[in-house]
Amino acid sequence: MDTTVLIVGSGPTGLVLACDLARRGVDLRIVEKSPDFPRSSRAKGPNARSLEVLADLDVLAAATAAGASPPVMRKYWEGAWVVDSDPSVSRGLMIAQYRLEEILRERLAGFGAHVELDTEVVGITQDDDGVTARLADGRSITASWLVGCDGGHSAVRKLVGARFDGTSHPEQVMVCGDVEMDGPDRGVWHQWFDAEGGVMLCPIPGTARSWWFQAGPEHDADGGVVEPTREGFQRLLDRHARVPGLAVAATALLSTYRVNARMVDRYRFGRVFLAGDAAHVHPIAGGLGMDTGIQDAFNLGWKLGTVATGEAGPALLDTYEEERLPIAAWTLEISSERLRDALDAVARPGGGLDVVVTKDTTGLGVGYPWSSLAGSGPQAGMRVPDALSLDAVGRFSLLGFGACAPHALHATAQRWSGPLQIRTMDPADGRAYGIDGDALVLVRPDGHIALTAPDAGPVLAYLADVITSSGRDVSRMRTSPQ
Repeated sequence: MDTTVLIVGSGPTGLVLACDLARRGVDLRIVEKSPDFPRSSRAKGPNARSLEVLADLDVLAAATAAGASPPVMRKYWEGAWVVDSDPSVSRGLMIAQYRLEEILRERLAGFGAHVELDTEVVGITQDDDGVTARLADGRSITASWLVGCDGGHSAVRKLVGARFDGTSHPEQVMVCGDVEMDGPDRGVWHQWFDAEGGVMLCPIPGTARSWWFQAGPEHDADGGVVEPTREGFQRLLDRHARVPGLAVAATALLSTYRVNARMVDRYRFGRVFLAGDAAHVHPIAGGLGMDTGIQDAFNLGWKLGTVATGEAGPALLDTYEEERLPIAAWTLEISSERLRDALDAVARPGGGLDVVVTKDTTGLGVGYPWSSLAGSGPQAGMRVPDALSLDAVGRFSLLGFGACAPHALHATAQRWSGPLQIRTMDPADGRAYGIDGDALVLVRPDGHIALTAPDAGPVLAYLADVITSSGRDVSRMRTSPQ
């Protein structure tokens, strides 16, 4: 094999997966079709749950330094200011996507791995032993596993024959781009609306005069969408903002966004996996696109890492699809709902994008209580309440509550030789975990509760089953004709 894991696509999803695997000592290669790294701002930043992922990968401090808190949303109607609203309670961090990708690439380089640019995968074959990716230049790469993180137009998804079911809404269109301009207050996110449409300008952190520009499109005489240009952006700004002298000096990375809500029906195809936009695309309302991809990667990372290093059997990898496929369906539903709310809100004075920012969009409530990895006890499968304080660095954690905790923790440590972070907790904190009294709480490497138990026995049995049972049934491994 040329490598253990081949990752196709170097956006946030692929880079998070690569960093997670690299820190576990897994040999990997990550390839990117584009000849250059993108400089587009694209996603506006990670939500609260994704910030926990970045903290676990030790890049949160760098991301925070390069980003900014979400600004106040300043809403106008027919050119006149109406109201300000503060979305920061429910949002995470604002950072241009290209800057976050730079930070993740720097972290990956620290492990000795680098993105291979201008490397396009055009064919995939696999057997019981591995995967072969054929490249556009005639070369090939062999790997034990391949993960497609190559976006909404995923070549990997097409090559494995995955379905991509859902709906398109061609009438729901937005033009986007990065613009350079002076004049507006950079401390707020400007949202100008009227009965005919609207324009939104959000300052891009780390820049002096760059903005995210989003607006309803212009239409031609036949009702068709006019492709975005600098001149078109200026006309839209004049029409909806109505601010004399406000000029678009330059534009970059212009695009036309059409609403789609689609997802695969499978995440695993034998030794090939899909993650991020390669597996699901949905309305941007709520800003869950990049977050869902990051969290796909974080779920897969510890599982693929333990299997690739021989600590667990391949059946553990089936739980990736089991856990993340329902989350993709939920994301499509919630983002479509938020889009409807947003369209209703901006049609009246005082309405704006703050309606899409809710407790749901933080990602903190996402869990896997239905999973076969959810053991006994309250909140099994759910996110641990204080994930940022665990400092688990990709390991299982065992938390002990109550007077018996020291003895139970010691008994577990004596009998378990694998990586395990052990901590004695304040009994008062047990209520957040749904327990009252003595208990052990086993936390998965991705910060979800595995089980709660009264003593070491169930904990050791769980670890032995999930981590060391290399002979578990792998009959659910599925392949697709290539």
